[in-house]
Order: sequence, then C-alpha cells, then structure tokens
Amino acid sequence: MKIVVVNRYADVPPAVALIHNFGLKRGALATCVAHDSHNIIAVGTTDEALCRAVNAIIHAKGGLAVVEGDAIDVLPLPVAGLMSADDGYKTAAAYAHLDARAKQLGSTLSAPFMTLSFMALLVIPDLKLSDQGLFSGKDFNFAPLWIDQAT
Repeated sequence: MKIVVVNRYADVPPAVALIHNFGLKRGALATCVAHDSHNIIAVGTTDEALCRAVNAIIHAKGGLAVVEGDAIDVLPLPVAGLMSADDGYKTAAAYAHLDARAKQLGSTLSAPFMTLSFMALLVIPDLKLSDQGLFSGKDFNFAPLWIDQAT
C-alpha cells in the first residue's frame, strides 16, 4: 500500500512510496508525530482515504487520524502538533480508541501509530520516507524509487 510524507512547513509535493506488512485492509492512518521532522506521515489503502487522513491532521492542527469510508476519528494534538492540552486520561482514552480502530482496519501491528511514526526516522536502517524522498539509513543517502534495468 502507499505511504506518504507531507511537509508541514513548506508547500511542496508529498513524497510517496510503497510499504508492506502494515496490514490495513481498508482505510488510512495519519499522524504528525513522525520523528525527527514531525511532518505528516500516512499509510492507506486508497488515495482518497490517504487524502482524507492527511487533511484531518491539517484541520486539527496536528494529531493522529483514522479514516474508514466517511468516518474520520481524530486525536487532536494542537500543541506543536505533538501534545494535547487535555487531561492525560482523556488523551489516553482517545489514543486507545484510535489504536483499536487501526486494528479494526486490519493492522496486526501491536502499535500501528508508533510504527508509522518511525517510518520517517531516517537514521534507523534501512528504508525510510522523508518529505524529500526514500532514504537508506544503511547507505546514508537517498534511494531511487525506480530502478532502471538498462543500467
């Protein structure tokens, strides 16, 4: 399925790549808790679901989102896109709800949002996605999305 990173700080096209073993059967997840730059990162089964999840994060001014069809569940994190000003118990309950929703969409990961956030951390091998493209932490440079068979 597709994974995208949308730069939160500049109006540039999103970076797009493919990811496997995330397990979603439908819908999309998005978050801007995405180490180290905290851009928006999303994974989804359709372009429409991806766009809706990313736009939910933008509308909430940061947070986590789960999209399935017309339903959008969001945990707003308006303090720098990383923190909530709400009560910790309320925030924990909202996170648990989104985690359960992600698993209802098919993810078999024990922590889908934590896993998603680390897909943008370029320094841990091997392939990660930044707003500038696919990066190999092993080779420590950007990797092409396409391999030219002629070379």
